[in-house]
Amino acid sequence: MGILITGAAGFIGFHLAKRLLEENQIVVGFDNLNNYYDVSLKKSRLNELAKYPGFTFIKGDLADEQAVNRLFTEFKPEIVINLAAQAGVRYSIQNPRAYIDSNVIGFFNILEACRHHPVRHLIYASSSSVYGNQQKTPLSVSDIVDHPISLYAATKKSNELMAYTYSHLYGIPTTGLRFFTVYGPWGRPDMAYFSFTEKMVRGETIQVFNHGDMKRDFTYIDDIVQGMMNLLDRPPQGPDPAKVYNIGNNKPEDLMHFIRTLESCLMAEGIITEPAKMAFLPMQPGDVYQTYADVDPLFRDFGFKPQTSIEDGLRAFAQWYRQYYGSMRK
Repeated sequence: MGILITGAAGFIGFHLAKRLLEENQIVVGFDNLNNYYDVSLKKSRLNELAKYPGFTFIKGDLADEQAVNRLFTEFKPEIVINLAAQAGVRYSIQNPRAYIDSNVIGFFNILEACRHHPVRHLIYASSSSVYGNQQKTPLSVSDIVDHPISLYAATKKSNELMAYTYSHLYGIPTTGLRFFTVYGPWGRPDMAYFSFTEKMVRGETIQVFNHGDMKRDFTYIDDIVQGMMNLLDRPPQGPDPAKVYNIGNNKPEDLMHFIRTLESCLMAEGIITEPAKMAFLPMQPGDVYQTYADVDPLFRDFGFKPQTSIEDGLRAFAQWYRQYYGSMRK
């Protein structure tokens, strides 16, 4: 299959592309390599992917309609996995236009390209953020999600609505995945576990919001990739071929337990030698208290649910961090 992955230099895009290339698939990666976080990390991911003969990388921006159309015209992908997006909840409060350009206009360009260059399956990244701050748990795809508390969440909800409309009007099979706090090796430096690590290494104080009283359904990257592999060639059927699934660990972890586990794994790898210094702060605008994924539909339709423990996942992250950064951070 010819597979297009947008956001291929990103965290999830890199891991999915690598898995597909290991299985001898032909993968075209598309990414604008923006500087939202360390560009050298993105380039290192691309260097890893470039080792595979089946990989082609095109630098471009989803908001550039002509660039997207050229991409589809030249490579004629059978399966499109749209992972390119402006990420981050807090960043959306200061820089809202970046989210409209990438997550709304960019996704519209992908949908239009799939309309004019028919594909077997469009898979796209949604987010657990669409659930807002609702009290009911676990969070289910049948829940009403009309009250996003960040622009990032609003753009992801708009993606689901746009995908459904294009599926209904043009018969494009679409599957949206609501990711729940993905972590692991080669991760995003703006994510809490990564930024906590950086600050611990430098002996700085980490900021713990809501005074540590938060829960997150942390989901290890390999589980995310396996879930996507399972549905890759199984597009939804019917008159409105549009589906949305949660993909999370189905086990919310207390934030303080997560921090202590990370601390232990970093110590075991010799990355830090002292416990973290912490500053306990109020809840931040746009944050939610708890995420907890109902993954029964994913299991029902594909026989899969994530199950990597945070102990195993954070140990793998710490090992990668030591190998990748070595003594650079010391």
